[in-house]
Amino acid sequence: MPKIAEIEPTPNPNAMKFVLKEPLTWGITRSYDNAGEAQNDPLAAALFDIEHVTNVFYVDHWITVTQDGQADWAELKRKLAVPIREAPAADDQSAELAAQAAPVLEQMSEVDRGRLDKINEILDEQVRPYLQGDGGDLYVLGLSDKTLTVHYQGACGSCPSSISGTLAGIESLVRQIEPDIEVIAV
Repeated sequence: MPKIAEIEPTPNPNAMKFVLKEPLTWGITRSYDNAGEAQNDPLAAALFDIEHVTNVFYVDHWITVTQDGQADWAELKRKLAVPIREAPAADDQSAELAAQAAPVLEQMSEVDRGRLDKINEILDEQVRPYLQGDGGDLYVLGLSDKTLTVHYQGACGSCPSSISGTLAGIESLVRQIEPDIEVIAV
């Protein structure tokens, strides 16, 4: 049962980040935009059962919960703490699941895999740590010709600055290695 070490606000006023003393997963990202997506995840399902919850995102030692803007955070945090504290901590099965959750790269050419590796490297070094610090993350959905498709997770998913400023910054970074690429968030 993970204990909550801290509760931090994020740049998104509708999202709160819970920092935990024990991990929920070992490197496996869980992101849900609604209760239907979360039905097979007991922790996320329990959080969606709480009124006003619109998004659940967690990995390792933290979980970000986004609300619809209609709830009082003080009251909502108390309700959210219950299922978070009751959740099982990560176990050895998480490592097995992480391997299964990796994106399928088999369909990409060797050249495109190399391109994607370079893009992920720059994202890992210069973008993801900041997004994760704010209770979110960025997942690359695909690379096709000159288009990189990404998906924001957690607090970043509904944050206005993600769709504007952050996306432009990501595109600028990626253009350092691929000058003609366009980055699209879905």
